[in-house]
Amino acid sequence: MTAPRVPGAQLRHGRVALALSFFLQGTVFALLVTRIPAIQDRYGISDGLLPVFLAAVPVLAGVGSVVTEQLVRRVRPVRVLRAVQPVVCLALAAVGSVGSMAGAAVALAVFGLAVGALDASMNMLGVSLQRAYGRSIMLGFHAAYSLGGIVGASLAWAGAHWGLSLALLYGPVVAVLVPSALIVGRWFVDRGREAQGGSAEGPAGAVVPLAMRLLVPLCLVMAFAYIGDSTVSNWSAKYLQDVLGSSEQLATVPYNVYMVTTLLGRAVGDLGVRRFGAVAVVRTGAVVAAGGFAVVAAAPGAGAGMAGFTLLGLGLSVIVPQTFAAAGRYAFEKHGPEAADRAVARLNIFNYVGFLIGSPLVGALGDAWSYRGAMLVPMALVLVTLVYARSFGAPEARYGDGHERPRTADVG
Repeated sequence: MTAPRVPGAQLRHGRVALALSFFLQGTVFALLVTRIPAIQDRYGISDGLLPVFLAAVPVLAGVGSVVTEQLVRRVRPVRVLRAVQPVVCLALAAVGSVGSMAGAAVALAVFGLAVGALDASMNMLGVSLQRAYGRSIMLGFHAAYSLGGIVGASLAWAGAHWGLSLALLYGPVVAVLVPSALIVGRWFVDRGREAQGGSAEGPAGAVVPLAMRLLVPLCLVMAFAYIGDSTVSNWSAKYLQDVLGSSEQLATVPYNVYMVTTLLGRAVGDLGVRRFGAVAVVRTGAVVAAGGFAVVAAAPGAGAGMAGFTLLGLGLSVIVPQTFAAAGRYAFEKHGPEAADRAVARLNIFNYVGFLIGSPLVGALGDAWSYRGAMLVPMALVLVTLVYARSFGAPEARYGDGHERPRTADVG
């Protein structure tokens, strides 16, 4: 059956709306992770118990992603995203306002489950829109997430600077974010199953075959990229201060630099994919990120260490969005749009796997060996991406030349 033509204005509105959704999620997540010490103090969570709380969020997020994989067999991803984004925002408010440790644990559990569903459904829609556009736009969505992370971290800094309680910080922000999420959700566009002449909702009970072994290379790339990312977020400040001898104030800068360069890399990454192809961009990103880890490991002082973290942001920024795009594209070409959604959900689990492994791995190696040596491990793992770079395929290269585009109206 011939795919229906897609109004260009509808696609543009859907693209902007999804970018705003990524932005909102980046803001919310940064507001949570940057205020973990304040959350610990508010609820009297001991240092021994804190890792349990922190590990529970990505574990439950993985569960949320698994549930979403099953859910999208019957419900379109756009409906999942509309439902769970306000829940994530409200869970953040609850984390800052409940009256007990048990209440905080429940709020974090809800946050984790909803974030897993949110991450999966957002990336499903991103892959679907990229397919409708016929060219790389996935990095732009993740750039919006990075921008939201910068905004959220800045709001958290302001809250700490002015001595605001978590309730006073989170409450007004969530009061803005929830209506924003509800409004933005009305403009989402899902060019998945109906673009192939199928029904808007998946057929009840239908199971689309999807060989997990064929996604393993992309799953490994995703996990290794997030091991690198969690190394920066969890260890950059300690590394700069304890190993490179920086001041406490300067030690807070590397993560901010990393976030800014991640934003810059993603902002221009789609242009690189259109011009040179996904394989070349991913290979370049892996080499740049590995070079960043090498610079950090060998840095004689704080200035060189900052330069290394800058390279890390530029390199890692392009890998994750392209991994989602490659998984969705492979599954779509083999089995259709429902399989593409399920592939994205499965791949999303390895986001949390990498996050869970990265920080403990570097910490254990740092204590047993040295923190300089520990930085070489994520460097080696990121370089494994070069082995699997061909898995990123090359339909975007054809799109960049203007050939084999899907049937859509001009989308600008």
